[in-house]
Amino acid sequence: MSKGLFPTVDLFCGCGGLSLGFLRAGFDIIAAYDNWQPAISVYEKNFTHPVFKRDLGSESVQQEVIQLNPRIIIGGPPCQDFSTAGHMDEGLGRAQLSVAFSNIVSQAKPEYFVMENVARARTSKAYQMAISRFAEAGYGMTKIILDACFCNVPQQRKRYFVIGHLGDVDNFLDSYLLSHLSSKPMTIYDYLGDELGTEYYFRVPTNYSRRGVYSIHEPAMTVRGIDRPIPKGYKKHPQDPVEIGPLVRALTVKERSYLQTFPKEFIFEGTKTDLNTMIGNAVPVNLAQYVADALMKYILGYTKSGE
Repeated sequence: MSKGLFPTVDLFCGCGGLSLGFLRAGFDIIAAYDNWQPAISVYEKNFTHPVFKRDLGSESVQQEVIQLNPRIIIGGPPCQDFSTAGHMDEGLGRAQLSVAFSNIVSQAKPEYFVMENVARARTSKAYQMAISRFAEAGYGMTKIILDACFCNVPQQRKRYFVIGHLGDVDNFLDSYLLSHLSSKPMTIYDYLGDELGTEYYFRVPTNYSRRGVYSIHEPAMTVRGIDRPIPKGYKKHPQDPVEIGPLVRALTVKERSYLQTFPKEFIFEGTKTDLNTMIGNAVPVNLAQYVADALMKYILGYTKSGE
């Protein structure tokens, strides 16, 4: 397994949004790990480096990752137990995978790490435990919530990033991340123009006190891991720009991947349910690249200043 200047391992890689963003920024993904076969199968179709089906909660698997000796570890431990769209119950077990991520980082001691999750995760006991372990291992950390629509993604999607650098001060990456934010949120039209062939689309609301019809001239709402057709008898919400009719349709699975900024050539194969889940759970590619670009600039500047 050859390594470039920035050998990187992606944990809880899903179908590869974080990997693709970091690859575009110049990092060398040497291996990826996940435990869900449908996502692994899609990942394998789109990347040439190996992806392994493993339970990252297992200590033996953690040792396997550590032995790769990566310079950077990235990953988005499963968010469903933190998410407002999920169960919001840390007792379900997946939240502890954030702690597993911190165990791997604290033992492998890569120079840098990036951990991503939903904004609510920052208040959880599991995340607080993970951050304590990072600090004990000697990492300075930037902890920041980024809204994807200000980071080249046509979607309102707030995500919490913890970015660590071994031996550095806290908040080391803040200025790099904040200085390139867009001055206005990106709309679907800004990103895709008229490619969807419709000006209005339906997104099933989490409850019917909320609107369901949206325009391409605004950022998309957060792409979730579920999708449903327009329900029969849907009544116009006061904030819907138009009535349900010929001008409105639901988006396809592939179109939902565009809102996550996966490129058109990215191969998605599997059941509709599985694809919706993996696309909804993915880190938007452009958001991943936004973070990766900032980190790369910092690394290059930090390395040069230390020569």
